[in-house]
Amino acid sequence: MTKIAVLGGGSWGTALANLLAGQENLKVWMWVREPQLTELIQKTGQNSWYLPGIILDSSLKVSSDLEEVVQGATYYLIAVPCQYVRSILAKAKNLVEAKAVFICASKGIEISSLKPMSEVIAEVLVNKNPIYAVLSGPSFAKEVAQKLPTAVSLACIDLKIGQKLQALFSTSYFRVYLNQDVRGVELGGALKNVIALATGICDGLGFGYNARAGLITRGLAEMSRLGMALGAKEKTFMGLSGMGDLVLTCTGDLSRNRQVGLRLGKGESLEQITTSMRMVAEGVKTTQAVYALAQKLNIEMPITEQVYKILYQQKDPKTAVMELMTRTLKLE
Repeated sequence: MTKIAVLGGGSWGTALANLLAGQENLKVWMWVREPQLTELIQKTGQNSWYLPGIILDSSLKVSSDLEEVVQGATYYLIAVPCQYVRSILAKAKNLVEAKAVFICASKGIEISSLKPMSEVIAEVLVNKNPIYAVLSGPSFAKEVAQKLPTAVSLACIDLKIGQKLQALFSTSYFRVYLNQDVRGVELGGALKNVIALATGICDGLGFGYNARAGLITRGLAEMSRLGMALGAKEKTFMGLSGMGDLVLTCTGDLSRNRQVGLRLGKGESLEQITTSMRMVAEGVKTTQAVYALAQKLNIEMPITEQVYKILYQQKDPKTAVMELMTRTLKLE
């Protein structure tokens, strides 16, 4: 049987590990950082911390021993918060075979290097020549775990390997579309979280549906602008990993980034919000990286700029929205 190692026992990692565990001829191991959570999953058959109420496939193996999970795997699915991808892979790199296949389901940009996950993984595993793919799209972990219909993008430059992975993940409820624009798919998954924060703030302020639609639309324009500057294809941002994921994350109440934005709009501080959350809202950290990238590349991203100032310079959200609305008038 083919072994796949899933690194990350949060809601998304657990949902994908459970999906894969139901596939034929796959041996699925999931690495969970917290030994107490590993013990709880083994005892109850549920990840009650991050995915409560979902009974996990009995064939899914769970461990906090990274070596046990990684050793002998053919595929590696990365589902840890993106700021930890580098450090976790550094611990695992000596156990990884050359030209192993890595599928990244983590959505974000590393703050320290301003690099997307494809470049982070390539740097850490530079002597291993890893084959990289990215899985992204409108997909709340809870709904995937409930086996509700979901469609996502899987990007891989190597078309043959991409087709293998497409078949590996596809089920009657999880439809996978293949794409070769790795940069576009991974950036769409990262950038939409910043716009989801903005939309949540706007909704928290009670500014209505018109404002929400405007933010989503202009947010997509920002995403495309930066993406193309970094080598992505504009068309990708019109697809599942761009517009699809953006709409879901901006409007769905299961979105952690939207929830953070809502609470900011209602007057809570970022510290109050983050200390009350068990799960990570990737957009909070990604905003720092995206803002820095925009400054470095001289890319105009006014929504991102205002979200950054709200998060890290304590700017009043109402003032931020007013400044967006009263900017110099221009062509669409």
